[in-house]
Amino acid sequence: MSDEQSGQATCWQPEIERMDREALGQLQLERLEATLTRVYRTLPFYQQRFDAAGVDPDGVRSAEDLRRLPFTVKDDLRKNYPYGLFAVPLREVVRLHASSGTTGLATVVGYTRNDLRHWSSAVARVLVAGGVSKDDVVQVAFHYGLFTGGFGLHQGAELVGASVIPMSSGHTKQQLRIMQDYRTTALCCTPSYAMHLADELIEQGVPRGSLSLRVGLFGGEPWSDAMRRQLEEKLQLSATDNYGLSELMGPGVAGECQAKAGLHLAEDHFLAELVDPESGAPAAPGAVGELVLTTLTTERCACGRTLARMGRVLGRTDDLLIIKGVKAYPSQIEAVLVALEGADPHYQIVLTRKAAMDEATVLVEVSEAIFFDEMRRQSGLRETIARRLAEELGVHVAVKLVERKSLARGEGKAVRVVDRREG
Repeated sequence: MSDEQSGQATCWQPEIERMDREALGQLQLERLEATLTRVYRTLPFYQQRFDAAGVDPDGVRSAEDLRRLPFTVKDDLRKNYPYGLFAVPLREVVRLHASSGTTGLATVVGYTRNDLRHWSSAVARVLVAGGVSKDDVVQVAFHYGLFTGGFGLHQGAELVGASVIPMSSGHTKQQLRIMQDYRTTALCCTPSYAMHLADELIEQGVPRGSLSLRVGLFGGEPWSDAMRRQLEEKLQLSATDNYGLSELMGPGVAGECQAKAGLHLAEDHFLAELVDPESGAPAAPGAVGELVLTTLTTERCACGRTLARMGRVLGRTDDLLIIKGVKAYPSQIEAVLVALEGADPHYQIVLTRKAAMDEATVLVEVSEAIFFDEMRRQSGLRETIARRLAEELGVHVAVKLVERKSLARGEGKAVRVVDRREG
């Protein structure tokens, strides 16, 4: 039942999203027990993994028992490519999606009809939390194909009852024309592509008043609050973050509400743990750690949801940069650049290796006025950026100013890191 049907207007499934924490914990435990028993009985991979760890699925009786379960990592999915970890016969699978494979062999995920129903509902929650209703015109500018983003947001918006424009990614001029002509009210894409669309609007001199945009639901890559503020100012909409990963289902794992005080996790579908990436032990509450989805405690959000919230995703563990022994994420660099006047949020990090030590050069696009200005002004901005980055990251990185639009624009996820290291 939707909130509209129940007389409320903030949740898609209030009976789940505002569920009492104790009742939610019991639901999670029941579903965890059923899942563990099922995979142990049907998949040799988990039989061997559980037996080696001395785990009896029937002996898991509390959230504390999660610590005894072995992790399933991305490499396990690759080694069982494409169907080795499917828990149902292929005849029951009605759709296949896969990761991009940019960091190795693609990981393949199969969906039954029931999976698609759950997925659509989870995405509908995120959309409604971000401000979408059946009265909206939703332009989906995520790629349609094996990548889960386009289809995931599309089916969720249809379930909400919104009008969906399946634009896919790219074709920027057409995106903007459709946005104006069809009176798009909600935009779904990566934050970097939203910024590209915003810059193109400004460059084309399109009056902001000619657009009907109200909300933007941006995900697929890490982004900062500083970038949120820029997008909201340039596009004059309310921007929310959402999170998903193709290894589970895609978008719909978590999303912000209009309170923008953290991303609400779909805890009836996923158990979430925060662990220390080095030791694998549970991380302290409020600490930065690695999210393992297989629980977190929470206070009630201003929106009324009781589902656990997580902070912004800094990046995937395989996005982590180690520069001169110091760990850093691209999103930290972005936050510094967005806050500086004269520097655009379009940047690229070039990694090189010198004497067995990794080094980084940050290429930063700047306005034409600065790029073609006197060397002293360029030098001053470059030094300011380098100093701010050193303060944020705890390590010095080289900075190079480049002309506006000289860095390649992505039509989906932005290419933030160029690895030129050898060996």
